[in-house]
Amino acid sequence: MANSTYDTQTEVQDRAVLVSLVTDRVKRSGINPEYSLDELVKLAETAGVEVLTVLSQNRETPDSKWFIGKGKVEELRAIAETLGANTAIFDQELSGAQVRNLELTLDMKIIDRTQLILDIFAQRANTREGIIQVELAQLSYLLPRLSGQGKNLSRLGGGIGTRGPGESKLETDRRHIRGRIDELKRQLEEVTRHRRLHRERRQKSGVVQVALVGYTNAGKSTLLKSLTAADVYIENQLFATLDPTSRTMELPSGKEVVLTDTVGFIQNLPHDLVAAFRATLEEVNEADLVLHVVDAASDMREDQMKVVQSILEELGAADKPQLVLFNKKDACTPEQLQMLPSGEGYLKISAFDEGDLLRIRELVQDAVTGETRRFRIPAERGDLTPVLYRIGDVIATEYDGNDVLYEIRIQTGEFEKYGHVLGNFTEG
Repeated sequence: MANSTYDTQTEVQDRAVLVSLVTDRVKRSGINPEYSLDELVKLAETAGVEVLTVLSQNRETPDSKWFIGKGKVEELRAIAETLGANTAIFDQELSGAQVRNLELTLDMKIIDRTQLILDIFAQRANTREGIIQVELAQLSYLLPRLSGQGKNLSRLGGGIGTRGPGESKLETDRRHIRGRIDELKRQLEEVTRHRRLHRERRQKSGVVQVALVGYTNAGKSTLLKSLTAADVYIENQLFATLDPTSRTMELPSGKEVVLTDTVGFIQNLPHDLVAAFRATLEEVNEADLVLHVVDAASDMREDQMKVVQSILEELGAADKPQLVLFNKKDACTPEQLQMLPSGEGYLKISAFDEGDLLRIRELVQDAVTGETRRFRIPAERGDLTPVLYRIGDVIATEYDGNDVLYEIRIQTGEFEKYGHVLGNFTEG
């Protein structure tokens, strides 16, 4: 990518007022406006913004010109002048015209929630695939809004809203930007093809795939590190993990599965971001089992679980076998622990408790293990022995004349792959 404004100019600290508009539509959506605004504060801090204060307004519908009401715009201007703010960050998505009108009226940088999340992703992207996905999402978001982005791209010498594609690309005409989007899609398709080949290779080798999903900052990366000794970045911040990480995890039986960490979900996750990261998120679709990691100590736990389930539905992975791990039990009050669901499919854990980690491995092993079958293999068919070990765990063997009897605990989905080879040798 070309150097961005952020890369080439001296950055000025973003000092921001956060703005939330609570409309009738927001109320009907079930989104908690206060929690969403608290989350916006964390997003802003993750992006390196100094949050000065927050401002809320209740209206039936957004103002078509300024999004918030005209009187609230004047109030925002007065607060910004008093506190020395140079940026306003809105908790909802703005149109290009609204951004332009607010910029002209307030003489401030105007950022919305979607652009803020995209900016964080631009900071986090390290791999070629991640960089391509973020730039594609940013350009797809900015293309219909270019007329309202002039000052954002140049006035404050970098900061949020300018990371990623950079000013030089965005100042060209829409035709060139559409061409760049098409090129990024081609590059992403090539990356997707390689990822698909790797997945198919893993599937052919009989490797079980387990995906970690969850709301951002639920502790997925910490759990991956504890379960696999993976060298992954861990930080108590939103979207600490962007690029997917896959590591092998050994089960109590000695079998290994591939455990993949995925990008954290969040409410109002930008559609362009979901679309751009679909190739990465499709790891979830290919998984034999989904481990849904939940921050058990969060007051918004149930809402976060609903967001994750909604995104899994959008990806077509909602029906995957799922184990819910209520993480951070050590940070919970006794009352919080008591309120957590329990029973089959649920487990209360700490990523730092060895006993809990063993229980996770046992439950994963149980989840990916199907029925037990017996096979009678003639001595001259020794070529089938590796196949038997591939489809599951060999519990027992015994000899009966020239035949060997194998008792196998079948791994989920594995017998179907080799049924045409083993079908004639099945007993019972």
